[in-house]
Amino acid sequence: MDTRLSCADNGHPDELDEEFDTFPTSRLPDLVRMRYDRLRSIAGRIQTVVGDLATQGERLQSLLSWRDPRATALFVIFCLVAAIVLYVTPFQVVALITGFYVLRHPKFRHKLPGVPLNFFRRLPAKTDSML
Repeated sequence: MDTRLSCADNGHPDELDEEFDTFPTSRLPDLVRMRYDRLRSIAGRIQTVVGDLATQGERLQSLLSWRDPRATALFVIFCLVAAIVLYVTPFQVVALITGFYVLRHPKFRHKLPGVPLNFFRRLPAKTDSML
């Protein structure tokens, strides 16, 4: 094994100390509490991200399950039109137009969210019905 590619040298000394600590810890309670708080903060951030992903999934499910018939009808019509346009238009043209749109000058960008994003955010999710 090539030890020059190892990242063991990049570890913080506190992380290495935590890794090689014995099972009933031999460290001070304040140090253990600090490690536990750091772990709780990381777990809280992960839980927030997973909750946001679940909310987006619920919105997509409500869009496809006819919970809001008007929104689902608009989405189905949009998908049909997009499929026809993408079938007729060559891929290079679609890629060129998408590239021009993404790389447009900041003067031509708006600070408000786009219509599709606003439409998707207004779809119902289970977090909306929680108290």
